[in-house]
Amino acid sequence: MEHDAKVCYCFHVTRRKLLNFMRVEKPRVASQLSACGGAGSGCGWCVPFLKQLFEQATVGGGTELDRLTPEEYERRRTAYIQSGKGTPPAD
Repeated sequence: MEHDAKVCYCFHVTRRKLLNFMRVEKPRVASQLSACGGAGSGCGWCVPFLKQLFEQATVGGGTELDRLTPEEYERRRTAYIQSGKGTPPAD
């Protein structure tokens, strides 16, 4: 996925915004990424990806986001929501 692709669809937080947040704020744990525009505090779909981004920033390596297209990511999120595993906030 590109840097301008959304990671958190509930609050429209992009990968670029998350990477910049981590660079500037230096969160100590992945859950602190929710301070970046509320990422991960909506339906919950993006939480595993936020953890991967945090790990990548702290110890290196790749993430599943590196292999997914934005379309595939969105398709998987839609399936997650439709299966009842998460409820996006009301717009």
